Amino acid sequence: MTLTLPDVQHSFRPGIIELRAGHPDLALLPGTGILQATQVMLEREASRALSYGAEQGPGCLINQLCAWLGRMQDETPPPTEQVLISGGASQALDMVCMLLTEPGDMALVQSPTYHLALRVMRDHGLGLVSVPSDDEGLKVDALEETLNSLQRRGNPPRLLYLVPTFNNPSGITLSLRRRSALAELAQHFNLIVVEDDVYYHLWYDRPPPQSIYSLAPSGSTIRLGSFSKILAPGLRLGWMFASPEIVQRCVKSGVLDSGGGLNHFTAHVVAAFIELGLLDQQIATLRDTYRERRDVLVHALEEHLPRECTWVTPRGGFFVWLQLPAQIDSASFLPAAEAAGVSYIPGARFFPNGGGERYCRLNFTMFSRDELEQGARRLGKALLHR
Repeated sequence: MTLTLPDVQHSFRPGIIELRAGHPDLALLPGTGILQATQVMLEREASRALSYGAEQGPGCLINQLCAWLGRMQDETPPPTEQVLISGGASQALDMVCMLLTEPGDMALVQSPTYHLALRVMRDHGLGLVSVPSDDEGLKVDALEETLNSLQRRGNPPRLLYLVPTFNNPSGITLSLRRRSALAELAQHFNLIVVEDDVYYHLWYDRPPPQSIYSLAPSGSTIRLGSFSKILAPGLRLGWMFASPEIVQRCVKSGVLDSGGGLNHFTAHVVAAFIELGLLDQQIATLRDTYRERRDVLVHALEEHLPRECTWVTPRGGFFVWLQLPAQIDSASFLPAAEAAGVSYIPGARFFPNGGGERYCRLNFTMFSRDELEQGARRLGKALLHR
């Protein structure tokens, strides 16, 4: 018997506008550019690209990545010994947890935060402790109180995980003032900060503040980046910036010692893609398209949702973080929304220790103007008839 297996991660149900998704628009994936970069790369270095790769990642991509970041960001890129090419941000987080923590260790997490990162940390047996956020991002004063409390109890946390720039799900960006304070606090408490920065280059109004990594003393911050959001998720390729000591712990791990660099062939393709100037063009296209779609969704929410609903217009990233009227639990309300033809992710999934029941995450990147307007209209109708 032959089973029919899916080709993609998620299926989308007919008749439902799946605002729950965290995906790019498939029509914007640069197939032609990837084909061009692959051909250029194979004509030049096929044997190297098809062999086992260097554990840290191929030098061609590390050099291209650092040069590209130097052009794109208002900060100095790290030296090459502080760069590891990963299989995406989630794989890098999994490796950090595997190599730098033990089951039973405590991890602090910004709340709300990326719900699947919580699963990765739980897979490694970490105890998760929430640190609240507000409209400036992670509350550093609350973080300091939590650190002092855990230290007094003899259970200091091993790491802090946060999405500081265009947070998933809230869209909020940590202010520069708090980034600096967080860097100082991490040094004082010997805390590893895992800065998941996959949305950093998808800004729509103005560039975000410089990274926590650039403000932190060497060794206290690990910064994760990914080509999934700015190029294509199917590449399964990203990067990690960390101290040379942490990079070398990863390089010497069994999986890299056995198989060489992660997604080595893809890494060569992406290096050529950057060298050809195609990544700059792709990001410019994504910014223009996603900015327009964000505006369409926000305006549609203003038109169709009850006045009691609130949100903050995100300055970048993928999501609008919607607060429903009082007494409405987003998880309990979801069946009614889906019956009306629209879906979302309930907010409680983004809080490791409870909270977020009135919130829901809405994606705007993968839908047309008409779909976004219709999704908001359906959600408003379901709320009206609740």
